Amino acid sequence: MELGILLAIVGGFLDAYTFVGRGGVFANAQTGNVVLIGMEVATGEWGQVVLHAIPILAFMIGVVVAEMIKKPSMRLFIPDSERAVLILEIAVLFIIGFIPYTSPNIIVTVAISFVSSVQVSSFRKLVGSTYNTTMITGNLRSATQEAYFAFTSKDNESARRAIRYSTINLSFLAGAILGGLLTSFIGVKAVWVAVIILICSVILFSTDDCKSKNTHIEV
Repeated sequence: MELGILLAIVGGFLDAYTFVGRGGVFANAQTGNVVLIGMEVATGEWGQVVLHAIPILAFMIGVVVAEMIKKPSMRLFIPDSERAVLILEIAVLFIIGFIPYTSPNIIVTVAISFVSSVQVSSFRKLVGSTYNTTMITGNLRSATQEAYFAFTSKDNESARRAIRYSTINLSFLAGAILGGLLTSFIGVKAVWVAVIILICSVILFSTDDCKSKNTHIEV
């Protein structure tokens, strides 16, 4: 649960970071980019169409890479795919913090779209339930559905799931607020705050492994 919270904070943070500081593009929420493409096609803004289409392509490539990392044949080279994904994300975001505003925004949004898709493809379950760390539409539906079941059927397990989903949603919102504020005040280096949160995630992941080596936790 704690790891899910940290990853959701990062998810919200990165979307706010790219939207506020990198040209109004959503790095995580590809639905938003598809909507923007639709509006731009309607108005003939073809340059903007390309600007929003490239992060979608990067997101798709990230999903493919995540699936390749998880293949049994890769275990020899990458024994712990989840930890490897977090370290990859840390490295990419750390480098992004050095890229100035004067550089093309597309470089940053593509890189963030890639690592975000690798994250969301690698961490898909929260205490046994499917969830998302980079967008909350599905989480919001699940939280509302579980709350309904808890209220109408007096189901304690549904109540617990509703609380977990709601916590993730609020964590994403907190990350978006933090990302928007810090990007406005600090600038490009605000992304290093997300790096710090991800480092905490790796530490948490490693600590949990030490406590229970026989339990595989997929958050």
